[in-house]
Amino acid sequence: MTYEEYLDEVTTLITEKFNLSDAAAIKLVVKAQDADFFVEHDEKEAMRTVDRAHQDAKTLYLASQKK
Repeated sequence: MTYEEYLDEVTTLITEKFNLSDAAAIKLVVKAQDADFFVEHDEKEAMRTVDRAHQDAKTLYLASQKK
């Protein structure tokens, strides 16, 4: 999947798995992008899988709960 599709997948998974609004999920993904969380994903297509999207969604959600 493309980088943009991957980010959409992560955002969708955050809303579905963790019951957040679309706006809240988008905010988490944008914040992660700003922190360069997805740099490797952009450079390495092999990282953009559905399984990895599930992992990243969980990682971003859990990190947001620690603050």
